[in-house]
Amino acid sequence: NKGEMLQGKVAVVTGSGRGIGRDIALQMAAQGARIVVNDIGASVSGEGKDASPGQQVVSEIIAGGGEAVLSTDSVSDWKAANRIIECAADTFGRIDIVVNNAGILRDRLFFNMSVEEWHAVIDVHLHGTFYVSRAAAPHFKTQNSGAYVHMTSTSGLIGNLGQANYAAAKLGIVGVSRIIAGDMARYKVRSNCISPFAFSRMIGSIPTDTPQQLERVEKLKKLDTAQIAPMAVFLASDAAADVTAQIFAVRGNEIFLMSQPRPVRGLARLEGWTPETILSHALPAMKAD
Repeated sequence: NKGEMLQGKVAVVTGSGRGIGRDIALQMAAQGARIVVNDIGASVSGEGKDASPGQQVVSEIIAGGGEAVLSTDSVSDWKAANRIIECAADTFGRIDIVVNNAGILRDRLFFNMSVEEWHAVIDVHLHGTFYVSRAAAPHFKTQNSGAYVHMTSTSGLIGNLGQANYAAAKLGIVGVSRIIAGDMARYKVRSNCISPFAFSRMIGSIPTDTPQQLERVEKLKKLDTAQIAPMAVFLASDAAADVTAQIFAVRGNEIFLMSQPRPVRGLARLEGWTPETILSHALPAMKAD
């Protein structure tokens, strides 16, 4: 029987032609939401345009008795991002949920990364998240309701090789989400992040040179993108009315609440610090942490 956790809601899910975004769109539709499936149909590196993945998701939702419409606008352009939100308002008369999931990868070790590879990833992830969120904000304010769900990554929260662009964007999204939560709390608008562990095209080029690395990839392959969607559905629903400014990691059947930066150790000296006393006193005291 059909869940109705999102009955009457309209959701925009960016990058929902494939992978995690597709599963979120399908599960939100199954929970009663009307969906704008937004996907430009590009490769992982952002090349090419193919509307068919998004169109297939729309058809699947409609075949299941839901309502959906396709948007092929790019999140990385301010005017196009506004069209994505207008598509929801024009088609369904409102907008309740924004899921910022669109992304590309341009993995490269830091010392080899080109300016173009830096900008391409920042444009889609960080600028795209701001543009789509910002375009929806006036609607949310007027309604006095709304929910943002953004995708961050352990690459940003913890670190990964060859992903300076992606990590910067993903950690930037955490900052944007936290401020949205504060700025829009008076309008009953919430903003949260999900950090997914799942095997999708977005995982990047994982080395498989050693048995240990191969084993890790096999483990990752068992983590299904569909396991991320329930958290997105919950965070977007009225049931999560008191959950905001949080980061949840989802790994297979596990859910984690992620910590956010806070001081771990503090030291003070009455006479103030010198570089020498930092070396002799502060550093040894902090090293354990």
